[in-house]
Amino acid sequence: MLNIFYSPYWKNDNSSRAEKWMKINIRDLTKTYHGDIQALKDIDLEIENGIFGLLGPNGAGKTTLMRIMATLLAPTSGSVKYDDLDIKKNRKAIRTMLGYLPQGFSNFSRLTTLEFLDYSARLAGLRSGRERDQAVDQMLETVGLFEARDRLANRLSGGMKRRLGIAQALIGKPKVLIVDEPTTGLDPEERLRFRNLMAEMSHGEIIIILSTHIVGDISSSCTSMAMLNGGKLVFNGSPDKLTEQARGHVWLIQAPDRDLEVIKEKYPVISTVPSENGWEVQVVGDKLDGFPAEPLEPNLEHAYVYYLEYVLGERWQEADE
Repeated sequence: MLNIFYSPYWKNDNSSRAEKWMKINIRDLTKTYHGDIQALKDIDLEIENGIFGLLGPNGAGKTTLMRIMATLLAPTSGSVKYDDLDIKKNRKAIRTMLGYLPQGFSNFSRLTTLEFLDYSARLAGLRSGRERDQAVDQMLETVGLFEARDRLANRLSGGMKRRLGIAQALIGKPKVLIVDEPTTGLDPEERLRFRNLMAEMSHGEIIIILSTHIVGDISSSCTSMAMLNGGKLVFNGSPDKLTEQARGHVWLIQAPDRDLEVIKEKYPVISTVPSENGWEVQVVGDKLDGFPAEPLEPNLEHAYVYYLEYVLGERWQEADE
């Protein structure tokens, strides 16, 4: 089995603990596209060291926010500051400390996997050939691509391209890592190993921002999070705080086959599991009518669906992990 997403490359150096930890401040951030399409409206956030999760349905404004924070898109108004560095005035300095994995990372020139990562290392500031060779080899091992180092990058599978994207974002050991839909295209084992790597890295002096619609990416690793919906900030706090809002609103129904479709029409269904007498159905709702049910302890997925459906009044569509 490949030891994907683990490497001494990210072993923490405790000497950095004495340095000042960075803080990102976002104030009154708004982005309006042509045609008066408002992608973001008056976003206020403060992000500190560790893993910060940005959750929301597709079209919520997550990618727009990530692109602004990565200095690739100018805001219409408002500010983003990395400590005292402003994205409008200090873009070059900010870019030297960023690692960025966009959602659509898949297009490559005719370079091998090794050549592409070596090029990424040069862009990240690794000038010494010996240092760069060591970093590239370690990172290829970390993401399980060492055996594919001589293969053309544009001929890798979708999941392998995603791993190469993760490698190029990490190669310079950034102080701020921004990843947009990080586990898209990864199989379950790769997704788990990616989350483990993020957890390992989070003990160092780094800010990791995960933007995703997959709740598991947030619940497994983040200590703080925000939720966007329709370009607005609708929640900002800890995953536990959001989970608590669903307490008393999560149910397990023992349903015969004839009732399953009716339940799906009336309530947001989290999961369905075959049972001896039909189905065990997990749903969220304020009150269940006509179905015997027992309350369940909520998790973050329950809370996310409940918040969208019953607090925001938005229709939840199940994400394909």
